[in-house]
Amino acid sequence: MYMGGAQVASWEANAAQHDEDAELVEKAGQGDRLAFETLYRRHRDRIYGLLWRLCGGDPSLAEDMLQEAFVRAWNKLDSFRGEARFSTWLHRLSANVALSDRRSRMRRLSRETELEGTVERLATGEKDVYADKRMDLEQAISRLPERARTVLILYDVEGYSHAEIAEIAGMAVGSSKAQLHRARKLVRKELEK
Repeated sequence: MYMGGAQVASWEANAAQHDEDAELVEKAGQGDRLAFETLYRRHRDRIYGLLWRLCGGDPSLAEDMLQEAFVRAWNKLDSFRGEARFSTWLHRLSANVALSDRRSRMRRLSRETELEGTVERLATGEKDVYADKRMDLEQAISRLPERARTVLILYDVEGYSHAEIAEIAGMAVGSSKAQLHRARKLVRKELEK
């Protein structure tokens, strides 16, 4: 396969950044905060973009998740084994931070909504016969098994390829495709209820 000059230059730049990241991660793992700050500056924009999309375009929530992701990365640097690129590991960790936050928010929202509906029905004496049948897309997605939900969000929402998802989520490309098919089927089923 022939690679043009621009492709070769891009590949070489990525390889150089990977080597620099590896050195910075090693230094940061030994407590070098400046090395970690360099990693932060190098990766924050791409991670913010991922989190912004996972947070539904909410810039303040994405910023909070960005800070949480990098705090978690600092605390978990010792778990980075270098089997994948640092950027891939950081993407995976950041996606998990956002997904974990989403699960927590959905549980809290569900409890609040149930409580509000109960109070409203008690106050008016009416019963909402359609309450059990209403479900929005976010709720359907939140009920998916974690791997299926991750693939659905990364593929359909974020626009990642199956190869990229496989690398980020630590699964085979075929598993990513199967999880996407499963996720779409389960969401349709939930929405038809």
